[in-house]
Amino acid sequence: MNKTEEINAMSNEGVTSRRIDHEQNIISLESNLKTLVDFKNSLLDDQRNGEKTIQELNEKIEATKKQIDDERERLEELRIKLKEVNDVKEEEFPKFMELKDMVLKARSQLKTIDEKTGPKSYKERINIKQLTKTLEQLERDIQTKKLSKEEERKLVTRSKEIATKLHAMKIMHKKEDHFRTISSQYGNLKSKINEIFDRRSEFGNKIGELKKILDTLLASREKLYEERRKIIRDVRETAAKLEMVNTQINAIEFRKSKINSFGGKRRSRDTHDKNYSGFQSSKERAKRSK
Repeated sequence: MNKTEEINAMSNEGVTSRRIDHEQNIISLESNLKTLVDFKNSLLDDQRNGEKTIQELNEKIEATKKQIDDERERLEELRIKLKEVNDVKEEEFPKFMELKDMVLKARSQLKTIDEKTGPKSYKERINIKQLTKTLEQLERDIQTKKLSKEEERKLVTRSKEIATKLHAMKIMHKKEDHFRTISSQYGNLKSKINEIFDRRSEFGNKIGELKKILDTLLASREKLYEERRKIIRDVRETAAKLEMVNTQINAIEFRKSKINSFGGKRRSRDTHDKNYSGFQSSKERAKRSK
């Protein structure tokens, strides 16, 4: 092999080597580009899913806020009703306590009268008219009949006893009527007070239940807020990653473009060199033939 052929062989080897290097570079860039594009698509999916989740969380938050507003409105209505009940209690309860004292006092007075009139008085006070007739008859007997001093003394004593008992019975009846009246008033007012306390207890229980529901709703809303903040952070991080990946993809695309452009020029130059070498080889062969 002469010198020209050796040069041609070396030139061909160089061309082949450069072509291989060029192809390997392109393959490497294509592989990296595919990896980045796949990663970008994954990030885009994450971004879409994150934005969808944020929208869903927004809807849940709005629904929870509306429920909180509704429960707060119900709570305010119950508080107004409870205040109305308390106002009635403040007005009626002193009357109730006053009547209660009056009932106790009247009962005590009746007991005192019972003790003074003795055990027979109950049967006797059943019929005041009978006692009145007996007293009137005694008084007539004292005035009309001829009596000894002893008999007159006994009738007068008996008359005084019956008059005392009759007076006590009349007082007892008056006290009993008064006792029945205030007892009836006390009973009616007691029923009203019991109803007031029942309503206070009912409203108080409902208010307590509503407060628990509100605490649960507020905790749920705060949890949704926290979850949304986390997703928003994730979406922002994903957006930052997408920006970085897009920069890398653009860089690879630019590098590919440059390599392809440079490779095209090199292939043109290599072809020219190869053609020139082939022309020289032909001249050498022609000289040897002569």
